[in-house]
Amino acid sequence: MIFVTVGTHEQQFNRLVKKIDTLAAKKIIKEEVFIQTGFSNYEPKYCGWSQWLSYADMVKKISEAHIIITHGGPSSFIMPLQMGKIPIVVPRDHEFDEHVNNHQVTFVKFVAEKKKNIIPIYDVNDIELAIVNYDKISSEMNRDFGSNNEKFVENFEKIVSSLF
Repeated sequence: MIFVTVGTHEQQFNRLVKKIDTLAAKKIIKEEVFIQTGFSNYEPKYCGWSQWLSYADMVKKISEAHIIITHGGPSSFIMPLQMGKIPIVVPRDHEFDEHVNNHQVTFVKFVAEKKKNIIPIYDVNDIELAIVNYDKISSEMNRDFGSNNEKFVENFEKIVSSLF
């Protein structure tokens, strides 16, 4: 299954929803697709969809999905990373009235360059190749999401110890 989420931002993301629905209609995507559409006003015709999902349903969809496609909101692409999956990330773009500015584009570029653990797509027309070649692309990427919690606790303990 392919799971697509556009998050809860109050602007539409029709550009992504329409593109995925078109790829499903043309049978370029052969897997079942489920899209969380949010405030998009385009209703998919060839994919399962829901405007909203509970947190538990999001976790379930992400854990079951072969491919996860998300907008550029950190919460939406960090969860798949924590589950050891490489998400395809399509940042919302101010030019298309999908967000108030281009912070998602900037952040996705930063994460893609620094961590090399997401597949960034800036032009939705490029998503077809990312989906068709997903297994090969993702197999060559960094799956070590890592956490700084242990290092933080260690440093915090040193600070506290130095105070006493």
